[in-house]
Amino acid sequence: MTVRALIVDDEEPGRINLRYALAEHARWQVAGECASASAARAIIDAQDVDVVFLDIQMPGDSGLVLARALAALANPPLVIFVTAHNAFALDAFEVHALDYLLKPVNDARLAAALARAEAMLDLRQRPAYGAALRAWADPGAPDQYWRQVSVRSVGRIECIELADVDWIETCGNYVNLHLATRSVMHRLPLSRLLRHLDPARFLRVHRSAVVRIGQAANLEVVGDGAWRLTLRSGAQVPVSERHVDALRAAMGER
Repeated sequence: MTVRALIVDDEEPGRINLRYALAEHARWQVAGECASASAARAIIDAQDVDVVFLDIQMPGDSGLVLARALAALANPPLVIFVTAHNAFALDAFEVHALDYLLKPVNDARLAAALARAEAMLDLRQRPAYGAALRAWADPGAPDQYWRQVSVRSVGRIECIELADVDWIETCGNYVNLHLATRSVMHRLPLSRLLRHLDPARFLRVHRSAVVRIGQAANLEVVGDGAWRLTLRSGAQVPVSERHVDALRAAMGER
């Protein structure tokens, strides 16, 4: 299956370099190149595009603005951000981009990103991707918190309802979402995820742990300044002394 790609970058050298790099991959065909978000929308409206290589920082509408516009499409293309600024990578993940590439694009990193895109397309995951993109782009009221997260793994996207998450554990630049019967790794730092969690439902109890308040069952001291919370599921979570009062209040204790 041929993969039709659109390159969106306001800098011509970036477009040229990526075009030549894609030419080395037999399945990939460049369906178009453009220097702005508005030009990209015109191309996407006129023809089917499977994957968009999208620069984040551009004059006029940014790549993130274009990604939000693509979410309104019935079958949006996959998005791979291409950026010179590593700090934008987390924004790319929050927008449910499939992947991101740093300029200048590394051949091995590009090949890995292309393989992930091909796997998703081969498994017909564009509808699932579209649902994840719409969930991000249409959050409802400005003060509304996330109700779900879209977890990307090899070849697929899974939407995890936060109401099903018992507790969240930090693992470096990832979080481990603990559900009733399994755990799911999500590529997002805990500090970033916390911005989008409803504080009426989720509470940080340790530098490495956040719990869904409704799951808290029993709090006990286990040492000098060390506490442990047992959840309704039976899981045990460490609690820092500095979070004990807030946790007790959330549990209705005095």
